[in-house]
Amino acid sequence: MAALIETGAAASLSSERRDRLCSVIGLIVKGGLVLMAGVSLVRLAGAYQERMDRQGELAAVLQLEQAKLAQARERFDQLFGLEGEQRLIREQNQWIAPDRLRIVWKPVPNRPGTP
Repeated sequence: MAALIETGAAASLSSERRDRLCSVIGLIVKGGLVLMAGVSLVRLAGAYQERMDRQGELAAVLQLEQAKLAQARERFDQLFGLEGEQRLIREQNQWIAPDRLRIVWKPVPNRPGTP
């Protein structure tokens, strides 16, 4: 009977060791999963910050291009509105003096037999 009690005690001891080993293995697996989730979150935060920086740069470029577009539209409206032609001539008056003629040079087409 004493041998039976010792065997039962040994079985309960090894059972405790197995339970403890399973608990440690479970704890290690859970710790690994938490660590992997933490690293993933840090990487996601970095990627999110990079995308936000790029979005800020693109927004700034878009704002500049929209300002250029608004300026070009205003210029177009001025030129094609009432008296736009006169306004353009006044702006470009430095090109030709009023008492001068403009000469436009055109290339002469090659005739057959000439180099």
